[in-house]
Amino acid sequence: MNNAHPHASVAPAAAAHHAVVSPEDWLARRKALMAREKELARLGDEIARERRALPWERVAKDYVFDTPDGPRRLGELFAGRRQLVVQHFMFGPGWEQGCPSCSFMADHTDGMTIHLEHRDVTFIAVSRATLPEIERFKARMGWKFDWVSSAGNDFNRDFHVSFDPEDRVEGTAFVDPEKADLAKSQVYYNYALTPFPNTEAPGVSVFWKDAESGEVFHTYSTFGRGVEVMMGAYRMLDLVPKGRDERDTFYKMEWVRHHDRYAPEPARSCCASAAAQTSEA
Repeated sequence: MNNAHPHASVAPAAAAHHAVVSPEDWLARRKALMAREKELARLGDEIARERRALPWERVAKDYVFDTPDGPRRLGELFAGRRQLVVQHFMFGPGWEQGCPSCSFMADHTDGMTIHLEHRDVTFIAVSRATLPEIERFKARMGWKFDWVSSAGNDFNRDFHVSFDPEDRVEGTAFVDPEKADLAKSQVYYNYALTPFPNTEAPGVSVFWKDAESGEVFHTYSTFGRGVEVMMGAYRMLDLVPKGRDERDTFYKMEWVRHHDRYAPEPARSCCASAAAQTSEA
């Protein structure tokens, strides 16, 4: 269990170690960086086109999920739309709660689902936890998005986001003292054999449903850091002076908590700071 304080700073004080320049110099440097940002945006557009051009694979297996509305096949999860985005949410059967990092991802979801729906996209989360376990945790977190259980099918294993003992092979030692029992095994994750310390893994998968035939096709999946596509807070942190402010450790997201498990943050305001300075004077 990680005991690091979630608000602990790992970056040096920005003002004490950073260059301060004239407005003219700042503008010149900002314009140079903007040119690089535009390069990145154009590259992102190019990769998005290549992503859409990827060939598809037909989903031949008849996956049936446990949902609040009863058993539903994969094709029924599209809710009348042609595109489906699935968050592979790390939440195994018997777990007390879902993964904090996957919960961090899910905290961004409810506000965007209405916009996705107006672009012919349905969003859903899928976990191997039982439906009662999912519903209990979902209620605690206050989420509204659809979330179903794959406990009764092979969906998670087929998409390589859940691993049973027989899925593991001997491999390179994995340096994580909290997972010593899994330290010398690898699983097939993120399109390669890799050391992985958990029985569940994060991912995002995309599917298309043919309106006439009803056939479902797998169009894209991303894993590892690819799931940051759902982490808008990271994009904001990348803008600020301290950045993501994470320790140089294997699990960079050790600071993340479920949103109802953070310690209270002390109130801070310009007025309070001014009052404190006045009293000290």
